[in-house]
Amino acid sequence: MPGPIQSIERAAAMLRLLARGSGQYGLAEIAAALGLAKGTAHGILRTLQRVEFVEQDQESGRYRLGAALLHLGSSYLDANELRSRSINWADTLAARSGQEVRIGVHHDGAVLVVHHVFRPDDTMQTLGVGAMLPLHATAFGKVLLAYDATLARDRELTSLTRRTIVSPPALERVLAQVRADGWASEAEECMPGEAGIAAPIRAPGGLVVGAIGVSGAVERICDSASRPKPALVGQVRSAADAVSRALSD
Repeated sequence: MPGPIQSIERAAAMLRLLARGSGQYGLAEIAAALGLAKGTAHGILRTLQRVEFVEQDQESGRYRLGAALLHLGSSYLDANELRSRSINWADTLAARSGQEVRIGVHHDGAVLVVHHVFRPDDTMQTLGVGAMLPLHATAFGKVLLAYDATLARDRELTSLTRRTIVSPPALERVLAQVRADGWASEAEECMPGEAGIAAPIRAPGGLVVGAIGVSGAVERICDSASRPKPALVGQVRSAADAVSRALSD
């Protein structure tokens, strides 16, 4: 049997790099991160550009994932059973709450957004399907951490805002509360001015396989004391229960 093809392995590593962090990297950063000569890295990037898996910003010269690759990812996500079983309930939650709705699953140490419903108004919004969110600083991530003991707790808790939980004992206390309440929230822990509420989606047998929730401007999600609005909490929990029942059908 022939061995692995090095150029394909390097291209795959490059795409994984571009999918992390800010999503935009310069040639020197990419070459250094992968231990490649700049000429080698540039050649792979040019090939990936040709097939539209990578794009280059004309002003900054930095590289990011291309539209063709994102479309391939969307095709995979369309086949995801969790997403297909929850679309109707996510639409209903968005309509009732007036907020944007996301469904997330654990993937590679983060929350992968597999479905996103826009807020039902005329404001400019960006589709978040395929986005990777931090586990420790989002309501979705707290749900997934709270119900999965296999997820590593010893990784560094990166500070994203002044409200981000960076103490492991403090995070464990929050996760214990999530398990007691059956839902999670965050206010400006991931991004200033943003907040979220999420609840677990369970497969038959009770295993938590994902989370559904609302997110948006903190004043839309929380009261004046930055506490999640009870009505939204109830709507999110009802939607999570409905999706869980749909998975059991």
